Amino acid sequence: MQDRSTGAQRASGSFGASGSQGASDTLSCLAEPFADLRDSETSPRARSLSDLAYERFLDALFDRRLTPGTIVSQNDLVRLLDVPVGPLRDALRVLQTEGMLTIHARSGIELAKPDFGMIRNTYQLRTILERAAIRSFAQTAPLSLLDELVTCTEAVMAAVQGQEISAKAAAAVERIDFGFHMQVIACLQNPLVQTTYRQAHSFDRLIRLDRAFRLSAPLVIRTMTEHLDILTACRQRDADAAEVALEAHFARAMQRAMGCV
Repeated sequence: MQDRSTGAQRASGSFGASGSQGASDTLSCLAEPFADLRDSETSPRARSLSDLAYERFLDALFDRRLTPGTIVSQNDLVRLLDVPVGPLRDALRVLQTEGMLTIHARSGIELAKPDFGMIRNTYQLRTILERAAIRSFAQTAPLSLLDELVTCTEAVMAAVQGQEISAKAAAAVERIDFGFHMQVIACLQNPLVQTTYRQAHSFDRLIRLDRAFRLSAPLVIRTMTEHLDILTACRQRDADAAEVALEAHFARAMQRAMGCV
């Protein structure tokens, strides 16, 4: 692989990042190709009102219109999410099964509040799912895709260098981060794994939200450097090294989520 600093500078020049606004715009452009990976359904089907209620609940949670650990009423959610009661109840049952909330018959709906157990369980699940995927990805991913991911990762590092990370930029970085991992998971071509991985990612977002997780340029660069370590092994078709780099990445990510680094 090319020298990382040189590659990052070249990527920065090609994307034209300058200043904090330039960084945000650059990151948003870089994140666009990952939109389908994050937002599309695993299999095509018509969206129901319960799907809409489910999505609006998560949007409200991640937009901080709902607070983890609090108790809300069904009527509160109907007004906030602007969905009928029936589809909302269906969505709430799914969300309870996934562990995002607990429905109490008389006292309301209690939103999940992350703790160290949730952090450990979330990263353990992500590691289990992605360990097999990264081995397959290292052996089968087209070199053209790997090169594109390297270029994008280096461009992110160049764009954030010395910059404050705005909310817009943070959202773009998150999409790029998750998009990379979904590229890896997608190589298994297993809709059940993809759905489970998206659920794990929702817990990851909840953890970051509750712990006032704030991205900084050094933190983004550290994360992207770990991605490059994985990609380096993949480009060398070294599945063992890719798995080791992935496990190290998740171990450090869990420490960051716990506020240890």
